Amino acid sequence: MAHDPQTDHGILEETRQKPRHPTLYKVILLNDDYTTMEFVLQVLESVFHKTPALAHRIMMQVHVEGHAVCGAYSYELAETKVATVQDLARRDGFPLQATLEEE
Repeated sequence: MAHDPQTDHGILEETRQKPRHPTLYKVILLNDDYTTMEFVLQVLESVFHKTPALAHRIMMQVHVEGHAVCGAYSYELAETKVATVQDLARRDGFPLQATLEEE
């Protein structure tokens, strides 16, 4: 290909793609009539690493509003936390459910 001095100005343009932030998924605890508040607090502190004060606030939101977001994570981590919550609940005889949804 021949070099055309009238159209080729020697300027190279670099195209940069905007960095994509990973999609986050909210882990949501659902209220039920059987799981104790103490167990929910324990789950929030051990699985989601919430402080006792924040765990209490989230637990009360689950109790009053029927559900609450515990955190937002990558899909794999959110899925693992949901499974952990349900395994712990089943082990202790509670029907506590957790779910995830895209943020």
